[in-house]
Amino acid sequence: MTEAEPEFDTLVRSLSDAEGAQHKLDSVAALARDLAGRFELQPLLGRILGHATSLLGCESGSIALVNESSGTYTKKVDIGVGCQEGQTFSLKEGFTGQIVRSRSTVIQDAYGRIERGHIPPTDPRWNCAVIGVPIRWGEQIIGAFIVFSPDQGRVFTPEEAQLAELFASHAAIALANSELHATASIREREAAVAAERERAVRDVHETVGRSLAALLLSLDDADKASRLDGGEHTVTPHLSKARTIAHDALTETRRTVLGMGPAALAGRTLDEAVAGELAWVESMCDAATRLTVIGEARPHAPEIAHHAFKIVQEALNNVVTHARATTVRVGLIYDAGTLAVVVEDNGQGFDLAAAHGDHATLPAGCLGLHGMSSRAIHLGGELHIDTTPGWGTKVRATLPDRAREPEASGQPQWKVLIANDHPVTSAGLVRLLSIAEPAIQVTAEVRSAEQLFDAFELLRPDVLLVDLDMVHQNTTGVLARIRALDPGIAIVVLTDNPTVEQVRSARQAGVRGFINRRASGDTIARVLVAAGQGQALVEGDIFDRLLGSSATEPESGADAFTAREKEVHDMVVRGMADKQIARELGISVKTIEKHVGSILRKTGARNRTMLAGMTGGEAVPAHPWG
Repeated sequence: MTEAEPEFDTLVRSLSDAEGAQHKLDSVAALARDLAGRFELQPLLGRILGHATSLLGCESGSIALVNESSGTYTKKVDIGVGCQEGQTFSLKEGFTGQIVRSRSTVIQDAYGRIERGHIPPTDPRWNCAVIGVPIRWGEQIIGAFIVFSPDQGRVFTPEEAQLAELFASHAAIALANSELHATASIREREAAVAAERERAVRDVHETVGRSLAALLLSLDDADKASRLDGGEHTVTPHLSKARTIAHDALTETRRTVLGMGPAALAGRTLDEAVAGELAWVESMCDAATRLTVIGEARPHAPEIAHHAFKIVQEALNNVVTHARATTVRVGLIYDAGTLAVVVEDNGQGFDLAAAHGDHATLPAGCLGLHGMSSRAIHLGGELHIDTTPGWGTKVRATLPDRAREPEASGQPQWKVLIANDHPVTSAGLVRLLSIAEPAIQVTAEVRSAEQLFDAFELLRPDVLLVDLDMVHQNTTGVLARIRALDPGIAIVVLTDNPTVEQVRSARQAGVRGFINRRASGDTIARVLVAAGQGQALVEGDIFDRLLGSSATEPESGADAFTAREKEVHDMVVRGMADKQIARELGISVKTIEKHVGSILRKTGARNRTMLAGMTGGEAVPAHPWG
């Protein structure tokens, strides 16, 4: 549209000098309003066609949609002429077929000269001139724009052909925008379905998994009692307890499938429901329990209470199943604007990095941890897990006091537009992101620079994920236009092995992050979210390669540090203990110990004191993108 604006202004000035100029200028203004507003395709195409016929002094015309791959076209809109609207024809016939074959504007001094046309000889337009313009999107013809002369002897001038072509470009924009809106709607529905599916899987996992664990423990007790005594009176209580657990599991599963809250909250406060869960813990593993309530207890929205209770329930289920704890404490902290729930045990703990892949992967065994985290994220809160093998586990979830507004909670936090000319890659990215990060919505996928700019202008995403090849294929100008519209837009590049020069030129184009094409979904999601938050992030493999590191070369010296080791080195030199570093970076103490050992080995330092002395007691700055 930008390139057509000067041309459009010239036409408007020439028209303003002619008779009826005010009416024609009003038509132009109306068209601009139509293109700027929200629209449905059929009415908008009708208005575009109406404006065009009015400005050309005509009374009839039509717009057809073309599908070159199938060799057909469909009459979409017509004004003042019976042109079989809604019907589909072969591109081997009709005026539309001739336009597509010529791939340029066609002017006939009489419609009757068209082979296999659709207007009968009795129609007044049979002997009148007709002009047809292909509606293009890039190199593809997606439609045909046709206007009929109202009088015999009327000839369309080059200026009028130019005006018809301008309106055909408006029709192309309308068609492209309609497709983008449709794609965005599909993405929204898919995101909603994925969120609901995740909710169901999470709830069923928590309900059924917890109940089955309790059921198995009861049956184990029954088996032990049978072997020790053999009397029916010693086995019956355990079997009765197992029957009760199975009945409760069936009830809870039914409530989950129906989208209802847990039965434990029905008619009870959150404090009372949590106290009931602690009683269950005592009955299952003989651990001493305690509930602490800090602050003034107050009722919460059903959604807040539901998710807070399910987080506590899942954490306690993990204690019973895995922890072998003797004491369990639960805290409910009512603070200004927030509700915090804390579950702490003195059990055997675990290595969070090993079990959860340092949050880079999600093994099936971590579904419970992922469920707790996704509940907190869904409400706009956060979840922290502090655990060390042999030292127990603490789970803390901080949730907002109120549920988000419906219109806000229904929208993902980050809208991402993918620009990649490989459909398989785009589809894979969409799938990976839907699994890795519920807060990301892919609003559209485009395959060219032209589509990228139009899609950005229409959808206004938070982050652009662009293939590096597109950045270097005359796309930089488009990125500059996008940044002119939104200087704060986050641009992330997808690449394999970029050179330093490629990275430098991409940064000059405003790129904020780089992702390796072989990165995991969680890694891609982290880089995109970081970019949306205004941070610059380089995926680890790319960063290491740009520093010149190689897996085949021996590690020696500070230059061989990984990005994480640089962060740990910085904190060690500042005198921070392993536990402090683990808390700061959100990883386990055991992982920190491994990093420190690797740093000492690479630098040749015998201990932390020697390591600090090697840098003069000054911290080594961590990489700003790490």
